[in-house]
Amino acid sequence: MSTSTQPPRSRSPFARAKKDEGPRASFRQLLPYLLEHKRVLGIVIALSVLGAGTALAQPLLVSQVIARVQKSEPLGALVFLLVALVVISAILSGVQHYLLQRTGTSVVLSARRQLVRRMLRLPISEFDTRRTGDLVSRVGSDTTLLYAVLTQGLVDAVGGALIFLGALIAMLVIDPVLLGLTVLVIAVSVVTVVLLSGRVRVASRKQQEKVGDLASSVERALGAIRTVRASNATDRETAAIEKDATGAWEMGIQVAKISALVVPIAGIALQVSLLVVLGVGGFRVASGAITIANLVAFIFFLFMLIMPLGQAFGAITSVNQALGALGRIQEIVTLPSEAELDGAIEPAAPLPSDAAISFHDVVFTYPDAARAPGSADDDEGVARKDLTVLHGVSFDAPRGQRTALVGPSGAGKSTILALIERFYDPTSGIVRLGGVDIRGLDREALRAQIGYVEQDAPVLAGSLRDNLTLGAPHATDEECIRVLHDVNLTEVLERNENGLDAAVG
Repeated sequence: MSTSTQPPRSRSPFARAKKDEGPRASFRQLLPYLLEHKRVLGIVIALSVLGAGTALAQPLLVSQVIARVQKSEPLGALVFLLVALVVISAILSGVQHYLLQRTGTSVVLSARRQLVRRMLRLPISEFDTRRTGDLVSRVGSDTTLLYAVLTQGLVDAVGGALIFLGALIAMLVIDPVLLGLTVLVIAVSVVTVVLLSGRVRVASRKQQEKVGDLASSVERALGAIRTVRASNATDRETAAIEKDATGAWEMGIQVAKISALVVPIAGIALQVSLLVVLGVGGFRVASGAITIANLVAFIFFLFMLIMPLGQAFGAITSVNQALGALGRIQEIVTLPSEAELDGAIEPAAPLPSDAAISFHDVVFTYPDAARAPGSADDDEGVARKDLTVLHGVSFDAPRGQRTALVGPSGAGKSTILALIERFYDPTSGIVRLGGVDIRGLDREALRAQIGYVEQDAPVLAGSLRDNLTLGAPHATDEECIRVLHDVNLTEVLERNENGLDAAVG
């Protein structure tokens, strides 16, 4: 008996979305990113207003040209004026397009700066509970969607709104009956887009989450590629990555389905409206209710009415996609940094002490879903609940002497070092530096006094000099060479002609 696995049925774009507990963002949270560039956006809006004026004037001139031709009157400067308006409109559109593209790129840069600045200052516990690939995806992929907010209709919609309003008034003056029929068709399309807009936001956010999962899987495999090869797990890791890639593809298809319904709505509205106007308008011209010149002008205004409507529909789609990604960005940006958490801590009073480091009845429990560094389960994706590593630890490390922490894997050696570095604070008890509760010390000042080497001694991608000066950016080349000599690594310099500029990592 053979069995086959059927792919899950795709969700209807019109289906009611279930309550989603993922990060969500509002348009108000998007405004600060836009207002950073308010001067340029002000210029763009002014260009949109001028463009709207030149666009609205064109049908009126065309109507005048037709009327004069019917009366066999000379056209005069009307044709030249009409050509001038078309050229001016094209120039304004080109300048506006450039400014929008430039500003969109600047918005992405601002979002990435803000996200990276916050991300690199988060408490270490946040990195224990989040996957590195997902964080990288938020910086690289999610921020890119903010670009579409400006380049795909949001600011254009401002000028489009003026064109829409102006065309609406002109059509009302020309023929209220034809306008009423047009508005009826447009109303149906607007309601449809509104119903779909919420689905776009949810689907876009889920797509970005799947991209984050994919980035995490790739980072996981590449970060341990030697272990993967040695374990003959290449095929399994490939299958896992392809599964995440398929998940991202499926959500991309879902977004495409919804967008495919939104995008042609404006075109359908135009076609239906045009058919109605031509049919009813032709009858009204025959009955003498309006002139041919007025009907032609009305059709021109109809196109102008639908064009900003299409821009508005595009803006709704791009904004909702951006808000889905912005929710993931804001989830990180709104997290408290290490420094902000310090404001709620009340350190213990200092005590006289001859010890360099003192632990007094220290208890430490890793937070939910965190992992103990240096433990047997120190691998991404391993969740731990209520992991108490230290139970009432007390000891003194005398000044000027070497103190060794000896014990089996998972005993808490790395955790003690992490507490000294203030990567974490004790659940209870006190860690003192020279008798002073380290929770009352500035983290950067504390860490500047400690030479910390991680258990797996990671090397950052860059030059040898970059790694040596990571904690001392003003160190000279002579100091770097002396440090290498002190730790018996001068051979690293000797075997590469680039010296301190040798690439590592």
